[in-house]
Amino acid sequence: MTAAFNGIGMGLGNLSRLSNAVTRSVSPENFTGGKGKGAMATEGTGAACARDLGQGWKISPSVMVPANSSFTMADIQGPGVIQNFWLTCPVESWRHLILNIYWDDEAEPSVRVPVGDFFCNGWCERSLVNSLPIAVNPANGFNSYWEMPFRGKARFVMENLEDKDTVLYYQINYTLTDVPADMAYFHAQWRRSNPLAYKDVHTIVDGIKGKGHFVGTYLAWQVNSNNWWGEGEVKFYMDGDREFPTICSTGLEDYFGGAWNWDMEGKYVPYSTPYLGMHQAIKPDGLYKANQRFGMYRWHIMDPIRFEDDLHVTVQALGWRSKGRYLPLQDDISSVAFWYQTEPHAAYPQLPDKDGLEVI
Repeated sequence: MTAAFNGIGMGLGNLSRLSNAVTRSVSPENFTGGKGKGAMATEGTGAACARDLGQGWKISPSVMVPANSSFTMADIQGPGVIQNFWLTCPVESWRHLILNIYWDDEAEPSVRVPVGDFFCNGWCERSLVNSLPIAVNPANGFNSYWEMPFRGKARFVMENLEDKDTVLYYQINYTLTDVPADMAYFHAQWRRSNPLAYKDVHTIVDGIKGKGHFVGTYLAWQVNSNNWWGEGEVKFYMDGDREFPTICSTGLEDYFGGAWNWDMEGKYVPYSTPYLGMHQAIKPDGLYKANQRFGMYRWHIMDPIRFEDDLHVTVQALGWRSKGRYLPLQDDISSVAFWYQTEPHAAYPQLPDKDGLEVI
């Protein structure tokens, strides 16, 4: 007898299948996700606009996250799977609104990333993204389709590090269903090197302990020198690798699916595809924008990088100097690592202070 479909791993191939999974959604119009509990608000950010219409007429479409505080977006009892979430917030807040996601009863989040960087927009300048797990649409619509299973509960918390209140619109869509034992937990971590020390490498992630698979990299890269800057290699040290990695790319643009400096007719050519992209190329303007800045992503969806015990990922910053020699660069590099693993996870490094997060 065929096992009942649990409603997980959705795609066109199983979209017609019936399931006993239960669909729910949390938003400012239904903070608990309860059945028949949406659009019941009598107070909220839209109350004044709906004063002639009353309850049920978009009373609570958003929330205000107070300055220097945290707001719990959702606290969902499992078992289940987050299948999609959408949010939008002011562009100037993208580096100082920190997305935290906790699984089950863990004290430290498995996801802790500035909200702009999580959605491949680390420069606080809008760049559209057309990929499978992340989509960014006009104007500032952030969408995640990463599948995120949980067994006990899922808790989403938005931390506002700014000295002013910030508006947040969001919707978290999930299914309540049995979660198979072989499904791991979703993780994401942010790091920055500003500037990267001479002859050093930028660490994308380090200290991962447990069994799992690495599924994605986002880089926000500011170039602080002239000439081509992307000769560096991305390296994956796994399961006891020390001096030399098991997996090594041939160059930065190669790892992100491009070639030959992304140069077509003397211009960088941005692109956004389902699995990889160099979607953002910001040019100096001759006045206040002093440096070239780039955004790029690589999703290991069809080729997850599996590890049994540990994982460490780095990227070199490498350009050119005279006489055909490589030049170790001292650039401003921020990254997000995305992976699945068994819990518990190792502690993350502390985020820098507000000045350390700032796009400058």
